[in-house]
Amino acid sequence: MLTFMGRRLLYMVPTLFAISLVSFLIIQLPPGDYITTLVAQMENDGQSLDAATIEALRVRYGLDEPFIVQYWLWISNILFHGDFGQSFQWNQPVAVLLERTLPFTILLTFSTLLFTWVIAFPIGIYSAVRQYSPGDYLATTIGFLGLAIPNFLLALGLMYVALFFFGQSVGGLFSPEYETAPWSLAKMGDLLGHLWIPMVVLGTAGTAGLIRVLRANLLDELRKPYVVAARSRGLSERRILLKYPLRVAVNPFLSTIGWVLPALVSGEIIVSQVLSLPTTGPLLLGALRSQDMYLAGAVIFIVSVLTVVGTLLSDILLAKLDPRVRLGAK
Repeated sequence: MLTFMGRRLLYMVPTLFAISLVSFLIIQLPPGDYITTLVAQMENDGQSLDAATIEALRVRYGLDEPFIVQYWLWISNILFHGDFGQSFQWNQPVAVLLERTLPFTILLTFSTLLFTWVIAFPIGIYSAVRQYSPGDYLATTIGFLGLAIPNFLLALGLMYVALFFFGQSVGGLFSPEYETAPWSLAKMGDLLGHLWIPMVVLGTAGTAGLIRVLRANLLDELRKPYVVAARSRGLSERRILLKYPLRVAVNPFLSTIGWVLPALVSGEIIVSQVLSLPTTGPLLLGALRSQDMYLAGAVIFIVSVLTVVGTLLSDILLAKLDPRVRLGAK
């Protein structure tokens, strides 16, 4: 197992290098450079930069240097100083913006993943072991509805229900009085009171998909000869189910861990706009629309790195659960 983990960690090095290179290429794609865009933006706002400041910024980002030197300045500032550059749209360091939004994105990601697993796991097992029962048909119908209803429409519906039936405004992640308040138990409770709507909205489609996948995989495994042989030896259905078929059928749950974060960042933008969520999705959309490329490149870089880390965790869990994964790597 340690050899497998070491090999996977080594594979991450060229992957992370490629990700950083592509992220920097994205920063370089728009015509002109950061200073040109910044000066144009400030002139539109009726402001200006003096020549000394412009020259200092050119030296800081190495804008007159070759591409490889600019890349090294960008990545070394990130690695050694945590400096992702400056956002001209927000006129703040990119690191400050990421520090403000990324924790909420990660919290929403893991709460959505937990919600998806808690709901999909028992329903998927029930649908497989009770195939064509009324409960199976009900779960299948709910699954199709979950896949068919757009997330933003579900968000609007839940907001309406929360406001008119429970008298609670659930836009954003905090009530107005807690947005700038220091962290406390009351603020945590307020966060949990707002978190359930985006968690349900974003997790519904994933839950429906995993129910279908788990049901199909488990039905396939339950019909294999080793399960028939186990039944013939008198083992109970519960023991047969938990010992082998479920361990194989649960692979899709574990193998999708690494994809949750990028899917959430790209898929939750509309939902975040509807619910006013302070996450990285709207931040990335605004950066791309205004060509705030240091901010856009930093978000893409961070999300890609977290995806690689998530994929590593997914592979380790799969290798732990199914020894064939480790043997296949040799």
